[in-house]
Amino acid sequence: MKVYFHKDFYEVYTSDPAAASGRMEAIVRAIESHVTFSTFSPATDDDLLRVHPRSHIDAIRREGVYEIAALAAGGAIAAAETSLNEPSFALIRPPGHHASVDSCWGFCFFNNMAVSLHRLKSSGRIKTAFILDFDLHFGDGNVNILGSEPWVEILNPEASHRSTYLNQVQRALEATTADVIAVSAGFDNHLEDWGGLLTTEDYRTMGAWVREAAHRNGGGCYGILEGGYNHAVLGENVMAFIEGLGEPEATAG
Repeated sequence: MKVYFHKDFYEVYTSDPAAASGRMEAIVRAIESHVTFSTFSPATDDDLLRVHPRSHIDAIRREGVYEIAALAAGGAIAAAETSLNEPSFALIRPPGHHASVDSCWGFCFFNNMAVSLHRLKSSGRIKTAFILDFDLHFGDGNVNILGSEPWVEILNPEASHRSTYLNQVQRALEATTADVIAVSAGFDNHLEDWGGLLTTEDYRTMGAWVREAAHRNGGGCYGILEGGYNHAVLGENVMAFIEGLGEPEATAG
């Protein structure tokens, strides 16, 4: 599987947990022998302006995080474009699902998911999309930007019981007919992370369900990294999801 990653994501660009030293290293160590790491370009202002007004982009520039945030959005675009031919994953930071049209919080700056889906839609490569956001925290930015769009379905599964949670995900994926299934993949709902609900195997299972639904629909699927803060288990959780989403390759590229 192609995984879009850049060495600049190792940098500690701010003091929040999404930028903590060692986070990306933990994931890379777990997956590097099983995937192909691919390069990409930052999102352009034209890409960002499909989602955010100029005033928001300028505000992110003033915060001093424009370059890393635009790079992350570019990784999401690359994964989205690849997904229509094969499953892919954007190993990026900062995350994006708490970035709304003209505001942001929760360690997010630009909405990577919305930027990537709007690129596919504006180029005529998809007509419909389904977003599965299994991050612990509700993806309010995804909903703010895309929730009223008739071509987008969004599922933020919310259940306190693991079996109920997984059943909700499975039913929604079985019902969707979307051209592309995109996952806001946050791993902070793991048993050993902040949420304390899901197992590592659950991420593999959800990845497989996404792949199966995309195959049934004759469409694509991809994931974008969001949360996940226990470095001791984060890598294996990402690896499990990647294994479910698509068979990993034997060697790195």
